[in-house]
Amino acid sequence: MRTKYKPVQIALHWLVFLLVVATYATIELRGYIPKSLPQHQWFTLLHFSFGASVLAMMVLRVFIRLMYVTPAINPAPKIWLHRLGELMHLAVYILFISIPILGVLSLYFKGDAWTLFTLNMPVSFEHSLLLSKKIKSLHELMANCGYYLIGLHAAAALFHHYCLHDNTLLRMIPGKKGMNTQGKKFPLTQK
Repeated sequence: MRTKYKPVQIALHWLVFLLVVATYATIELRGYIPKSLPQHQWFTLLHFSFGASVLAMMVLRVFIRLMYVTPAINPAPKIWLHRLGELMHLAVYILFISIPILGVLSLYFKGDAWTLFTLNMPVSFEHSLLLSKKIKSLHELMANCGYYLIGLHAAAALFHHYCLHDNTLLRMIPGKKGMNTQGKKFPLTQK
């Protein structure tokens, strides 16, 4: 039985992580740059582009996840802990698919010209600044929740690794061999 995720799943997980960090970093850094400077617009373009990349990679992750069986946690956690982990993963998927969609919709309804990866994007013929602001507020609220969800996700992985001594974290770490914190090797034979 497989004890690690497939390499494509591991690569996508860490790529999404880096893209999310880049998306958050660009919008935070943009706040320190006056709007009159061209760097402000550059960080805005990067934020849009990284955000769209998060959306694309998260959708791809959903399809890849459906293709492969999730490797078992060894030793198996209590059922309530397993269900809580499934709920957290569902929240991560929903949040990091919804946030970029809301960002795009906000820009679409705002009616101003905007670019994604230097490509001009369509805008609504029926501009609605009020609708755009409402969607943007929801986008920002969910993005702020994302900080906490990311932290909780990382804390849960570390809790599994250092307190429960299972292979939850190791399943997503690149490499061929897996060990728990007690030095026991997990076999990596696949069916």
